[in-house]
Amino acid sequence: MRPVYVAAAVHVPAPPEQVFATITDWERHREWMFMTDARQVGEHAVEAYTGVRPFGFLDTMTITHWEPPSLVRVTHTGRVVRGEGVIRVRAQDGGSRVVWAERLQLPLGPLGRALWPLIRPVFAALVRHSLRKLATLRPRT
Repeated sequence: MRPVYVAAAVHVPAPPEQVFATITDWERHREWMFMTDARQVGEHAVEAYTGVRPFGFLDTMTITHWEPPSLVRVTHTGRVVRGEGVIRVRAQDGGSRVVWAERLQLPLGPLGRALWPLIRPVFAALVRHSLRKLATLRPRT
């Protein structure tokens, strides 16, 4: 089945090195990513739980490309979330531009595809909301 695509961008008033460090500090995801706790579980593996237990899902990921301070790419390998995600960070206007993009295989087969027009605007809004929260974070000292 054809994947779906969602992307959003935000300006963060901090240099790319700081922004990338915050994004890839998986334990800090709860501070900016909507209802998500994440942790690194291996050199190239991350787990993220989205939701309020027991209502949610586990998103397992393999880090497939690591290029600090500008790019992290993952492959989603979970039961619910499958596909590819990428976050790019570039210097821009005295800070950084962050672009988060996801190309995902929808769960539930034809039902998932039928529901996507209803889910997509909500998912895109949550991605934008999360990026706006990221833009307000300060680096750990």
